[in-house]
Amino acid sequence: MSISVEISVLERYSEGARERQPALCCPVSYDDDLLAMLPNEIIERDYGCGDPSRYVQEGDTVLDLGSGGGKICYMAAQLVGKSGQVIGVDMNDDMLALARGYQEEMAQRLCGDRVRFVKGHIQDLALSIDALDAFLQAHPINSHADYALLKDWEAQQRRNNPMIADNSVDLVISNCVLNLVADQQKQQLVEEIFRVLKPGGRVAISDIVSDRAIPEDMKDDPELWSGCISGAFHEAGFLEAFTARGFMAAHYDKWDAQPWQTVNDIEFRSVTLTAFKPEQTGANGGGCDVIYRGPFAAVTDDTGKSYQRGQRTAVSTATAAMLANPAYGGAFIDTAEKADTAAGCCTPENNSGNSCC
Repeated sequence: MSISVEISVLERYSEGARERQPALCCPVSYDDDLLAMLPNEIIERDYGCGDPSRYVQEGDTVLDLGSGGGKICYMAAQLVGKSGQVIGVDMNDDMLALARGYQEEMAQRLCGDRVRFVKGHIQDLALSIDALDAFLQAHPINSHADYALLKDWEAQQRRNNPMIADNSVDLVISNCVLNLVADQQKQQLVEEIFRVLKPGGRVAISDIVSDRAIPEDMKDDPELWSGCISGAFHEAGFLEAFTARGFMAAHYDKWDAQPWQTVNDIEFRSVTLTAFKPEQTGANGGGCDVIYRGPFAAVTDDTGKSYQRGQRTAVSTATAAMLANPAYGGAFIDTAEKADTAAGCCTPENNSGNSCC
């Protein structure tokens, strides 16, 4: 993405913070009970294509990528309860001002201050732009030596004082923002999501995908890019980006049959991708037996291991624990499951000294 396109994104969403831009959003049905508490200005200035808030659980630490005016953050804050927290990250000053402007009021309505907003790029969650601006004010760049000092400071910030810490988030959500990240930074974006998630943490990403490759002339169009078109993932590439990094059970929990827009015969539609970060890794061999219930004749998991319908398959305790994740919808039977516990004896917490594992 060229600098002119990035500026176009900033300018268009700054306009969206001041006045509603209907072209930037898809029709989405949100929970009216969650919206009832929100100021009208925040609702009107929201631009999304899905509702990732419905994946929030009580007690979660939630990170919203591209939080904009704060709508999804304030909805999520009602769901996490007093023991949870919500962090919104955005790079647009006008959107942040809108979201932060209601923090005190929303804290009173929520009976607790559990939402905060930070300024940063979603593809670089370790570096606070507010901290960067403060450093540049104190250390202007006037020479190569100054630039080298900046790079050293940035490396230290990412290592010692990251904006979002490693393994600190239960759920990463986003609503129609990943498509605004430059193609060459999308891999880094997925890496950052993986980094900040706790083992077992989840993602619920609502975004726009295309059914065909997007040509370069469309990618070079700032209007199409800021309009959530040119930077869209291909429908297969979106899933592949997450599975390639090590996410498990990546799938489209929501898929709009009707395209949001068709441009140059390319269909662009809203989807919601869900997946989870595995709690641990382990070899596939031995230790436990699982049975794939069906209905397909056979399936292959993200590690490449295949399971035949109705047949016992030897797996490691780590794999057995992974397949027990709710994301798999109970598709696998742990044959060593004990009658006196909901967890199979081959799960890591139960296999110590147990003859069946």
